[in-house]
Amino acid sequence: MYQSALSVLGAGSYGTALAVAAASKGLKVKLWARNADKAAAMQTQRQNPFYLKDIRFPDSLEVTADLEAAVTAAPIVLIVVPSHCFAPLLADLKALLGTEQRVCWATKGLDLQSGRLLSDIAREVLGPAVKIAALSGPTFARELAAGLPTAIAVAGSDSDFCAEICSLMHTGTFRLYQTSDFTGLQLGGAVKNVIAIGAGMSDGLGYGANARTALISRGLVEMLRLGLALGATERCFMGLSGLGDLLLTCTDNQSRNRRFGLMIGQGVSADKALAEIGQVVEGLTMTKIVFGLSQRLNIEMPICAEIYQVLCAGKSARAAAADLLARSLTSE
Repeated sequence: MYQSALSVLGAGSYGTALAVAAASKGLKVKLWARNADKAAAMQTQRQNPFYLKDIRFPDSLEVTADLEAAVTAAPIVLIVVPSHCFAPLLADLKALLGTEQRVCWATKGLDLQSGRLLSDIAREVLGPAVKIAALSGPTFARELAAGLPTAIAVAGSDSDFCAEICSLMHTGTFRLYQTSDFTGLQLGGAVKNVIAIGAGMSDGLGYGANARTALISRGLVEMLRLGLALGATERCFMGLSGLGDLLLTCTDNQSRNRRFGLMIGQGVSADKALAEIGQVVEGLTMTKIVFGLSQRLNIEMPICAEIYQVLCAGKSARAAAADLLARSLTSE
């Protein structure tokens, strides 16, 4: 019935990397790109020259700009688009899905309009009958696509579906772990981008390794506070989609969020930093959403609050750092 084992919607760096990883084991994979010219270029050149130049596509990977052809080609559809594109793509997807198809995503973030989990949006748009899941964890696209060892976590509405995803995408260098905490997995992938901007700011200010480590540790506490308030478990935040992704994003310059914060700390304007990076910086939008959630739920998240003040209220990074250090002493 189906031509492929998996359809990946979104041909950015991460979507391409996941498609390459799955196809590397011989699976037939469809990769959908919104732009027809870029899709044709990728199909002809057998690589993604826009985001992952020199990573050769496996023979079983096919690129298309036809959304209907991509969606109907496989029993499992994997969405990998920026968070602000997630809900609109789901709406387009709904009319194309068959009754037995399942949907998962590797999009990290919260809904731009409501601040809700992407799983809530998926249930609302697709209905309760469609099995859904999310993939999240410490992953740089180029390393995954190059076949370097990588591990992430999977959670969803159906345990058997999550197990199927783990088995389908597992390779000799790509390992997937199943977790039962759907909420925690999604929150970790959203909040870590905010903290990564802060870690970059700290390094941009020249504060050193001590400050960066303190910020990561206390940022994890803030992630945990928000997660517990929304029904997540503490254990999930100690795993790949929590601490693991946080460490990766805060400490390596492959992270767009960290690089963005680094430039802000060095006095570069947000517009100039975004232009230099040239790709979506999810943490910029997530800062506003996470700050709004913390205010609405009355959750103490001082690091996220100060990052919000810098990015959205004109406060200097140095003044934000000084105010964090001047807070009243408390216990850990």
